[in-house]
Amino acid sequence: MPETIKIYADLLAMLDSLVRDSSIFWDEFYSDRDKKIPIFKNTPDENLVSYIQKGIVKAGKVLDLGCGAGRNAIYLAENGFEVDAVDISKVSLDWAKERSDERGLAITYFHENIFELNVQKGEYDFIYDSGCFHHLAPHRRITYIELLKRGLKENGHFGITCFAVGGSLGGAELSDIEVYQKGTLMGGLGYTLESLTDIFSEFEPLEMRRMVESWDGKTFGSSDLLAGLFIK
Repeated sequence: MPETIKIYADLLAMLDSLVRDSSIFWDEFYSDRDKKIPIFKNTPDENLVSYIQKGIVKAGKVLDLGCGAGRNAIYLAENGFEVDAVDISKVSLDWAKERSDERGLAITYFHENIFELNVQKGEYDFIYDSGCFHHLAPHRRITYIELLKRGLKENGHFGITCFAVGGSLGGAELSDIEVYQKGTLMGGLGYTLESLTDIFSEFEPLEMRRMVESWDGKTFGSSDLLAGLFIK
């Protein structure tokens, strides 16, 4: 972290240092594969399956942000997508690669902070985020939207699932200033459908809803999570 702020990147780095979740935390989180955590099961998000089955999002090149153990990346690859998947945790990526290798799937994995990934202009038809955005501090919304605008093709889609405010899985009700005053995201920030629509106002919302409960072993869904689909 720079001691003196001289450029925009210095400011971001300093703010990151106040609230950043470290890769060490996420490596430890994924190290015990036997934990009873829904996202550890190799089942895709119910909303993602819906987008594909309804033909709203068609096969193309996709970037999975914060891919974890690969459950959504694997589903997309099995449905004809060319998949790039990125995560800050090497432990989660090792697990994801084991899963995709077992299925003979070609997925390109990146062990990176999403903001350090070399994303080319108009590279992706679809960018999907299941549970990454709510772990970002408020100032990183700016660079997150810059990533989306740069990476998506015209008429490309962006899908997201994130904590609803006060949900059972997480969803801290903190104002932006409180995040920095407390120095914590309290496990992940909670959002409303209205706040998501406002934050991503440069994109057209196609579907905004709570996830549908799904614990059938085929898909994952919790009504304590929000699901949004946008088009550039």
